[in-house]
Amino acid sequence: MWKTSRLSDKSRILAFLESDRLYAGYSVADLEPGMFEQCAWAGAEAGGRLRAMAVLFRGLSPPALLMIGENEGLRAIFQCELCPKRAYLTCRPEHLSMSREFYRWDETMPMWRMVLRPERFPGVERDCVRLVPQQAGQLTELYTLGGGVAFSPEQIERGVFYGILDDDGLIAVAGTHVISPTYGVAAVGNVFTHPEHRGRGFGTVTTASVASELLERGIRDIILNVSQDNATAIRIYERLGFERYCPFVEGPASARRGTG
Repeated sequence: MWKTSRLSDKSRILAFLESDRLYAGYSVADLEPGMFEQCAWAGAEAGGRLRAMAVLFRGLSPPALLMIGENEGLRAIFQCELCPKRAYLTCRPEHLSMSREFYRWDETMPMWRMVLRPERFPGVERDCVRLVPQQAGQLTELYTLGGGVAFSPEQIERGVFYGILDDDGLIAVAGTHVISPTYGVAAVGNVFTHPEHRGRGFGTVTTASVASELLERGIRDIILNVSQDNATAIRIYERLGFERYCPFVEGPASARRGTG
């Protein structure tokens, strides 16, 4: 028999997330003050131990919902605790069938979670610049060319962003989605190069610069997400020392009628 509840004890949440820390890295970072308050945490226990968790981060639109743990426990959470009407879902492939009982996915995107092995990182000569909050407008303008890049200006203040500029302005950038100095995890993301300037290694240089600073800060787990069909990006990340850790699926979805 499954017992579900909302969770608020950080130590208990962390202990469960540590069971698959690299897959759950974004949620580990969400334990930081200022992020934790933007989340809803729901768990399901059976046999006296926590065996499934859903984490809803409300700082994005639609909110991001992570599934971790056993399918039966996640089913109980969706039935009793947490099933938003609209969400950007992240789950393991084995969760996909169960999730469809509650959600209609707009699309399912097969992804790799990759993790940096510091001993394999080749280092970098920084011929790009550290970006500051005053450049948020330039970042937004560049990301607009990429369509669905998930970026908000406050990420610059909390994160690490490096870019390359020329006479036309900002032409390439890499940054972070989350950084957790408390828990030693960070997610690299928002990597984008202007379409007219691709093929010149700018994505490699900017990503390496971000990773280099994170390592200098003592972040022990640096992760990123990449589409499984993006062979070019995967090769770039592997050259920088990233390895494929696990497959997962993500995408926007709407709750089925009668749920949520």
